[in-house]
Parts: sequence; structure tokens; C-alpha cells
Amino acid sequence: MTPRSIFANLVRSDNGSFSTIYGPFLLQSALQPIFRSAPGSGLEIEAFEGLLRASRDAEPVSPAEFFPLVSPVDMADVDSILRTIHILNTGRLNRARARIFVKFHPGLFRTPQEMRQEVDRIKVASHEAGLAPDRIVCEISERSGAADDIVVAFTEHMRAVGFRIAIDDYGARDSDLDRLKRIRPDYVKFEAAWVRDFLDNSAGLALLRVIVGQMLDDGIEPIFEGLEEVWQVDLCEELGVPLMQGYALARPELAPTTFNESFPENLADLAPLHTGSSDITLGASRAAAAPPPPVLVKPVSARPARTFGRRQSGGE
Repeated sequence: MTPRSIFANLVRSDNGSFSTIYGPFLLQSALQPIFRSAPGSGLEIEAFEGLLRASRDAEPVSPAEFFPLVSPVDMADVDSILRTIHILNTGRLNRARARIFVKFHPGLFRTPQEMRQEVDRIKVASHEAGLAPDRIVCEISERSGAADDIVVAFTEHMRAVGFRIAIDDYGARDSDLDRLKRIRPDYVKFEAAWVRDFLDNSAGLALLRVIVGQMLDDGIEPIFEGLEEVWQVDLCEELGVPLMQGYALARPELAPTTFNESFPENLADLAPLHTGSSDITLGASRAAAAPPPPVLVKPVSARPARTFGRRQSGGE
């Protein structure tokens, strides 16, 4: 994949959604809502998480299969183009305030210059999508393996640009609140299996209540993901968890999604926001250009495609 431009490898479908080609693979963008629980007003979409859906010859390929097959020299560019399509597809929803969570791997940036170049790419993509910088959430996994000093430097650079920061998979390793205080994320996403185990017993619930309260006191918003049952959503609301994600609320959908119809945005109390253009032009030089031919490289893989669609829950 040649990094000539962040738009060089984009494919725009007839329905307006963006995808990309990597060798024999079609890489598409699925979005899954993250809901905010507001007392007295139910659940409303706060943000979306960008998820990869890869296929080869119309057959789904899982991320666990896909990424090990990406050539190391292409990994940073694949990582970058996936963020780009997630951001552009979120912009296509024309929502006034929903954020987009995009994954980052700090270890892919070997020099400060490479980090600055990637920041510039994200700024261009967010401008074209009509998203202000604070609607871009840079999500770093606890499993990234990057040293704390690298993560701190990375997050400080992103925060200076105006992006928000999230730590993913909290609870998956020896995570602690002191480390979070050093990184100072805006959000913490709890590891899904860890959350489900703790929701299932009284001792776990008590611990979660303490952790959630401490994070909120520190100005960090916890996100519980992987919620598959309505009773789990109910318990999260009782614990005071502000943000939730999972199949019990809404399944991921391939862009352009039906979320505007399923979960219309409530703009009654929305202050005016700068959202940029209502459409993505990609600039005059690329607006009508056909995508370049695929670059044939070793295969990559992605998460298996699932049946997309919304599952009803009693709280909506």
C-alpha cells in the first residue's frame, strides 16, 4: 500500500460509504454505537467505534487472520487507512456531535516525524468528514505492549492537537488507577469478558462500583463494552456507568448504517457546533477520480462478518 495520499487508496461506493483495497482484500468500515445513559432521558448515541470488516472474494476474513498477513512494511499504512475510512464514514452520517473511536498502535510510530505525519493525515480526514478534532477519540489498547513513556508521549501529542484519548481493554492486564492518572485519558473502555464476569457476582459489582466512582472523580468516563444481555445494561445503569456498548444495545453495521433512522439525534438542547461541510468532496482533484488499481501484496485478515442489525432493548 503506497502512502501517496490518505485518499489514494480509497474506494467510494454508490451508497456513499468509503472502503479500501489491500491486495485481494476489500476492507470495509463497520460502526457500532456507544450509548450515553442520561437519567430521565434514556439512552442516546454518544459515539461510534470503527471496526474492520475484511473480505476476500466476498468471503469474510477475521481480523485475527488478516493482520498477521499484512507485510510489516505496510502495517502503518493499513492502520492509517482504516482510521481514515472510519472517520469519513462517520462524517457521512451528518450527526452534529457523535464522536468516532479509532484504534491506535503507538509502537508503529518509530520517530516523532512519523507521528506528526499521521496526525496530519487524521486532521485532513476529520476536516473532510466535517468533524472537529475533539470528535476524534484515539483509542490505545492496554494490550499494545508499548512502554508507558511512549504511550504518555503519544497521548500528549494527540491531546495537544485537540483529539480525545481512550484506553481500551482496561482490566486485561495489571492495570491500575495510578497508570491512568499518568496517561490522563478522557475515556477508559473496560475489557468485555472482565466486565461480564464481575457483573455476575456481588463482590465483582462492589469492586466495579468503587472503580467507576474513582474514575468519574478523576474526570475519566468509563465505558462498559461487550454487553450482550439487557440485565447487564440495567446493572451498568445502577452502577452509574455513563457509557455502554454491546449487542444488547446495537450491533455493528456496515457503513453507511441505518443508525440515523434507528437512533435519531436529539438536537433540542444542542449548542451550535462547527461540523464543517455536510458532504465529503475529497478535494477537486479526487472527487470524481476512480480508485487506483489494488496493490497486490500478501493477504491480511479481519474479524468475521456477523449479521448486522439492531437488537431492541427495554431502555431505548
